[in-house]
Amino acid sequence: MSPEETPRVLTDLDDRIARATPGEGGALWRLTESGRQLDANLVRLPPGASVGEHAENDLDVLLLVVAGGGEMEDGSGGRRALAPKALVWLPRTSRRALRAGPEGLVCLTVHRRRPGMTVGVRPPSAEHAAPGASPGGGSGGEVRGEGGEGPCMLDRVCPACGRLNERVGSGVCERCGEPLPSPGAA
Repeated sequence: MSPEETPRVLTDLDDRIARATPGEGGALWRLTESGRQLDANLVRLPPGASVGEHAENDLDVLLLVVAGGGEMEDGSGGRRALAPKALVWLPRTSRRALRAGPEGLVCLTVHRRRPGMTVGVRPPSAEHAAPGASPGGGSGGEVRGEGGEGPCMLDRVCPACGRLNERVGSGVCERCGEPLPSPGAA
């Protein structure tokens, strides 16, 4: 059995939370094992911080509240209190927003891994085919590779104030001006 196939403890969540600086927001830990079929993130929102209403169109997400508390608002205005040990199912396409309480909100999110897309070279037999056609019925130019994309848009959550920024790739928080995490940073 290779090391990737051996069951093991990956981290101690309480230790990760304790090692974080006071008020630190964003991802405190991410699952980074190669060949994995899941993505998981330990996310902290500082006290009073929020993640604006959004939806994940492709993936169901499980959210486990680990520490602190807050509330979740569904897309129709319903509100649910979040406390440690609350396990929340966020079905794909559902609208939701999160707000941390006075102690902040730390949660573990888990979802199926979304593989990244890369552009490949068309096979020679497809050069004379109709545009967009390929012998296998696909587009002919797509190759799936390693990678992934966090459905919670962690690279757009400001570690200083917890705001979910609307613009992709802006590099700085729209509210407080702090630098945003780099995509794929642990």
